[in-house]
Amino acid sequence: MSDTLSRLEATILARRDAGDANASHTARLLAKGPEKCAEKFGEEAVEAIIEAVRGDREKLTAEAADVLYHLLVMLAARDISLTDVLAVLESREGRSGLAEKASRPHPS
Repeated sequence: MSDTLSRLEATILARRDAGDANASHTARLLAKGPEKCAEKFGEEAVEAIIEAVRGDREKLTAEAADVLYHLLVMLAARDISLTDVLAVLESREGRSGLAEKASRPHPS
């Protein structure tokens, strides 16, 4: 696996930390706050779902790339790193998905 996501995360963080909403689309999104970043992620996820249902491989691939980008932006808006997310995935590796899900705390 390439380190493309790590490089993308670094770019997002650099643009966030620069704080110039006029300099980039990423900075503009982050300046609108975590809620707007989450909303945009949701929109992109829905677009990916639509393309998955339609079965257009090329469009789904492009939408999936948008989803990954907006996921990283949303995480950056809440100061959650890709490393943190990967650590959770690694902790689940080798476990049954059913067992892992059953072990999670249930909301009250």
